Amino acid sequence: MLKDLNSNSLLKEKILVALFAAIQFAHILDFVVIMPLGPVLMRHFEISPSQFALLVSSYNISAALLGLALGTIADRFDRKLLLQISFFLFALATVFCAFAENYNILLATRILAGAFGGALNTLVFSLVTDLIPFERRGKAMGTVLTSFSITSVIGIPIGLSISDHFGWRYCFLFIALFSVLIILIGHFILPKVAVKEGKLKFIDSFKELFKVAINFDYIRAYGLLMALAFSGFLLFPFLSPYAVQNVGIKEEELKYIYFYGGLLTVFTGRISGRLTDLFGSLKVFIPSIFIAIPLILLYTQVENIKLEVLLIISSLFMAAMTFRVIPAMTLISAIPVKDERGAFMSVLNSLRSLSSALATLFAGFLISESVDKKLVNFDKVGYISAGISLLTILMIINLYKIHRKRCEKHS
Repeated sequence: MLKDLNSNSLLKEKILVALFAAIQFAHILDFVVIMPLGPVLMRHFEISPSQFALLVSSYNISAALLGLALGTIADRFDRKLLLQISFFLFALATVFCAFAENYNILLATRILAGAFGGALNTLVFSLVTDLIPFERRGKAMGTVLTSFSITSVIGIPIGLSISDHFGWRYCFLFIALFSVLIILIGHFILPKVAVKEGKLKFIDSFKELFKVAINFDYIRAYGLLMALAFSGFLLFPFLSPYAVQNVGIKEEELKYIYFYGGLLTVFTGRISGRLTDLFGSLKVFIPSIFIAIPLILLYTQVENIKLEVLLIISSLFMAAMTFRVIPAMTLISAIPVKDERGAFMSVLNSLRSLSSALATLFAGFLISESVDKKLVNFDKVGYISAGISLLTILMIINLYKIHRKRCEKHS
């Protein structure tokens, strides 16, 4: 009888994790599809690399701001209700993106989509922490985080194919329709989550959020994820423009980079989650950094190579960058106390979004176009990314010590 109950509980967990992954798929696709569309949008709107960087980073900046605002109520309201409202507004903003007539309007609609997409990201990770036990959370985090990979395997190739045949605007309409479908499914299977009792007062919520934001132990967790996000988003927005303008592949071949890279990451992401549950975050994270650094340096310096060679390099690069995030997020999720999880995740994801935006803007400032339209200084950006990645080893060791002390204190 007990075995049947446990099996039923595990099945419910798997269904919930699949739902969370689908939500992540929708808003991640909305964010990342702008990057492989970079060459098309830069040509269509006649914009520079720095303007394109602003287009990408605007999503994360608005996600950071709304994420902080969400932190004032994340532990006070039912997170299911917050998720449904955010998802609906996200889908609506994505429709607006599809009908943008110029660069400024597209920028404004991306800001709206980013705000509600950032809220979804915060709420999903809060719900994973609420509903999945710690001993199985590494695997759950691995599944949810591989949504980025699944997006690359399925979403981006579909989006780029839609763009090739019907135009880039239809990519966003596809995302909006998919989001509406997930909203309806989530309404029936997502449980309510218990919230703090008592009347909501904004000033009290703000004080609690500020308390969570300045908690010294939490700051170390924020710093680790910010560093990982910064090192990644120095590179991610410019992978497609670099592949087209420097490596020399065709725009219609970009879908293969994301398909094969995402396919590999789906498998390595799940492996990373399982290894994290078996051996712990520290023993998985440190080797992953030493694997990622050479691939960062390699991708940012290759030019004029065949598509087949680039696919090998880019696939390994994407897999390595995702592999390192899963053990880090698993350890980070164990740091906040239960009553502060929502606020913690709001601050965490806001700072991650802000760090990603600043990285993109910084890279856009460093990178320029030569007379023959090649990107210049992308290799320097790679060196900076590798250096920050190396620094995260010290950061996670420090965070791990905090976690160990807490475990020993409560044992």
